[in-house]
Amino acid sequence: MSADKTTFALFFGNRGFFPASLQASARKEMTQALRHLGHKTIALDPAATRHGAVETPAEGDKYASFLRQNRGKFGGVIVCLPNFGDETGAISALKDCGVPILIQAYPDDLDKMAPAVRRDAFCGKFSIMDVFTQYGLPFTALTPHTAHPAGKAFAANVDYFDRLCRVCNGMKSMVVGAIGARTTAFKTVRIDELALQRHGITMETLDLSGVFARMNAVKDSSQAYKKKADRLKRYTSWAGVPATAFQKIARLGVVLDQIVAECKLDALALRCWVEMQQQLGISPCVLLSELNDRGMPAACEVDVGNAVTMHALSLASGRPPMCLDWNNNYGEEADKCILFHCGPVAQSLMTCRGKISDHAILANAVGPGSSYGCNEGRIIATPMTYGSLLTEAGDLCFYLGEGQMTDDPIPANFFGCAGVAQIPDLQEKLQTIGYLGHRHHVSVTPGHVAAPVLEAWEKYLGFDVTAL
Repeated sequence: MSADKTTFALFFGNRGFFPASLQASARKEMTQALRHLGHKTIALDPAATRHGAVETPAEGDKYASFLRQNRGKFGGVIVCLPNFGDETGAISALKDCGVPILIQAYPDDLDKMAPAVRRDAFCGKFSIMDVFTQYGLPFTALTPHTAHPAGKAFAANVDYFDRLCRVCNGMKSMVVGAIGARTTAFKTVRIDELALQRHGITMETLDLSGVFARMNAVKDSSQAYKKKADRLKRYTSWAGVPATAFQKIARLGVVLDQIVAECKLDALALRCWVEMQQQLGISPCVLLSELNDRGMPAACEVDVGNAVTMHALSLASGRPPMCLDWNNNYGEEADKCILFHCGPVAQSLMTCRGKISDHAILANAVGPGSSYGCNEGRIIATPMTYGSLLTEAGDLCFYLGEGQMTDDPIPANFFGCAGVAQIPDLQEKLQTIGYLGHRHHVSVTPGHVAAPVLEAWEKYLGFDVTAL
């Protein structure tokens, strides 16, 4: 999977007594730099205002109208200050923009400090930040305080802001599917559907009986079945798996794809036991693995909270997410533990090709041979970001942290797909997670992306976040 980079609306701030040439060069430099970084841009026509920049409230109104006309075509605004810029025009232009805002200021050169060429954007950035704060308009300002569009610092800031914008825009009006009722014993994954809705997240629920009926209607001769079967055969190793189990898993895969398309889901959580094992003789883990691998966050055990978290983390990282158990200590190493699940981990996040197995743990309850579908393997070593969600008194409450998936060995007879996580001060963080009442699952994605996620959640989306 790969994340689509954000399209930015460019805003150029002006202060009238600075030279017009600064505006013309900034427009060219900013557009070229963002194009080089893989971003599309839109900007006000240069003829619409003086130099195509904004200084007065009247010019700000023109820019606001430009944004309204292009609503949906951009995911963030970059405020470019080639010179000091004017805060009154900026707030008129952007107070209702509805997307994250990054403030960028040009640096001055020490050999260009004469009045005719000096920028003073260093100072002007404070004025923009001051007035935005007075109006309660959220914005993002990064270090260094000034950064030229052609420099590495600006590229790093754009990367950060892009990830932040993807989280904000991807979580607004997201749709998460709850496929099957919550397993009776798993009160740990209870979720407040109305709290989600108040924050723009719609939860669509579907019953497993309908899913099973739709599976029976899938014909092995259909193109959808043939395509899914071919994909699954190439995806992992099915050695020793009964043909009937493979066929049922492929049919279930067809139905899940149909549900995703029909409900326009951004993520899903599936009731994965014990009805599937008792009535169908399969486990759906490999289907969740394959969904995650192609960018559809899919959680087990109807854990909608972690499906939402997985979606956010994946938006930020551009990599597949994982829903894992906080499962085992790792010997006497206090800052390490084993994260595990039966087999929903994306194949691209495993050290080698997986292997489909019977569910060794559920076999104790449903009998051997009744739960094929776990995609077993080991999780790759990678920097990682982790988090989870619960709802409380109408609020969405997350925790968020960073660590490392290591290449430490796990015993060969350890069932499922697992990896060793190393997290600084892990024991204290586990205490925090437990006392806050969070579930036994944790969402994980490769890369250290906690900072833009945290800012998106807290500043722009209004979530309650515990930074670990």
